[in-house]
Amino acid sequence: MNALTDLPLSLTQPRLEPRPRDEAVYARAQTEGLSELQARLLASRLPGYHGELAPLVSPSLRYLAHPEKLKDGRRAAERIAQAVSEGESIGILTDYDVDGITSHVVIRRTLVELFGVPESKLHSLIGHRIHDGYGISLPLVERTLALKPEPTLVITADCGSSDEPRIARMKAAGIDVVVSDHHALPLEGPPASAFACVNPTRDDCAYPDKTIAGCMVAWLLMSLARSVLIEWGALSKATPKLSPWLSYVALGTVADCVSLGGSPANRAVVSHGLTLINRMDAACWRAMAARLGQDSVPFNAETLAFQMGPRINARSRLDDPYAALHFMLAESDGVATRQLNVLDDDNQSRKAIEADMAEEARAFAADELAANAPAVVVLLEDGHPGVQGIVASRLVQAYGRPALVLTQAAQPGMLTGSGRSIDGLHLRDALQRTYELAPEALPRFGGHSGAAGVGVPREQLDAFKAAFLQAVSEQLGDTPLYPRLWTDGELSTAQLTLGTLSEIEALGPYGREFDPPLFEGRFIVEALRPVGADGTHLMLELSMGPVTCKAIWFRALTPGELPSFSVGDTLHCAYKLNRNRWRGRDSLQLMVEHASPVA
Repeated sequence: MNALTDLPLSLTQPRLEPRPRDEAVYARAQTEGLSELQARLLASRLPGYHGELAPLVSPSLRYLAHPEKLKDGRRAAERIAQAVSEGESIGILTDYDVDGITSHVVIRRTLVELFGVPESKLHSLIGHRIHDGYGISLPLVERTLALKPEPTLVITADCGSSDEPRIARMKAAGIDVVVSDHHALPLEGPPASAFACVNPTRDDCAYPDKTIAGCMVAWLLMSLARSVLIEWGALSKATPKLSPWLSYVALGTVADCVSLGGSPANRAVVSHGLTLINRMDAACWRAMAARLGQDSVPFNAETLAFQMGPRINARSRLDDPYAALHFMLAESDGVATRQLNVLDDDNQSRKAIEADMAEEARAFAADELAANAPAVVVLLEDGHPGVQGIVASRLVQAYGRPALVLTQAAQPGMLTGSGRSIDGLHLRDALQRTYELAPEALPRFGGHSGAAGVGVPREQLDAFKAAFLQAVSEQLGDTPLYPRLWTDGELSTAQLTLGTLSEIEALGPYGREFDPPLFEGRFIVEALRPVGADGTHLMLELSMGPVTCKAIWFRALTPGELPSFSVGDTLHCAYKLNRNRWRGRDSLQLMVEHASPVA
């Protein structure tokens, strides 16, 4: 499995390239009072942006559009209000990832704590990734129909737009289904059997932000249901608003990798949600802060993306997702800590499985890379289906081209897969084109621009692969494909300070399509030592002129490997600025993403 070592370095070594800058945004930002560095960062993250900068630079809830703008929003809210008023049994059916779990928490807490629905009237319905599959799966429908009492209303979140046959089955059994979702709809449009379909990506939806996460759609819908109940006199006007639940929406938004670029709504809810989280009012936040240590507070978007999100996702990747829900809903620190222990154990298992699968996937990718295929498609016969998406992400990072990882499905004769994309390729659209080219090879798929899932008959794998590669090629055209790291240029020695980091942090939150700043520069290695349990990380001291900075480079080495450079060498580094907290004191630390010796 060393085929990759024979590939040209141009296919496997990342190139550092400056981000293109929108000069009009750059000039506007400085005119509006931003520093040169801040203007530079904005101008390279908002290409072609003509809207106001204030909603992005100073995120605020006042920039949120009213939920009435959501197509079917009023109809859906009135059906929920009717169910609450008449004491109906309600099912809450959501996806199993962080977006789905946080949506579930928003809906359930609203129904119980604000609308006064008894717990006995509610059913939590979350599919098992391995046994049930994504969305409103048939096994999940069968479990719903077997409930006593059977619900007369099912509210979905983060799923449902592509599940017409299963929704039709529930409708035939006398269950109204209100879909709330944010995934792209099929060509035939919203599911015809749904009582209502609230999805900002609908062609006939006037909601101005099409990129909001599923948890945000759920929050808007439940906010509208509150308004309806007050209009009807079923709730007091003094009933609290849903604002506290934006803490969960922030987590789901960051973890689902929706756009934090030109989206005032997403930036507002993440910014406000982080403020709520850092009050540590809920046991789940306190338990996580205790696990990460006192220097982890205040949380930022990266804490949600790289600490909380993976732990919650790990549970659904490997096992029953309900422990993640119990963690988020925990009312005491003790319960939250016990559930977090379960999530932590799963996350460690997930990391081990991921490492083995990624190594195997890289070996299988060699032939496709050598042939310069526009995407990487690998089948891992013994791979875990819950870790496909993460491994696909690793391939995208390594090779700079879209990747799809397939494993055996629970259904005989079927393969299941997860894909991740690159800038310039809308993955859901590529799969739609694949379906048009070979419909029998892709009976089920869904997702959005950056990530998607597929179901492929094993006997149709070759046909699927050919059609998918053609679809990707049609979209990308002659776009050169190689691993690249977009940088924000160089910093002077005078800018290697905590003050510069504060400038950068003031433009947060950072996330998908609003990447954390990555700089490049040449440094002399003053000291280095491998660290970590397996010695794969490097602790460094790097100097630029009169300034010396501590630095850390995670996963710099493979176990047993020695660095290709030593003290005194000059490195060309791609790095981020980081605030290192130790016993209440802050210092600047460089987070090295890539480095190569300068000859």
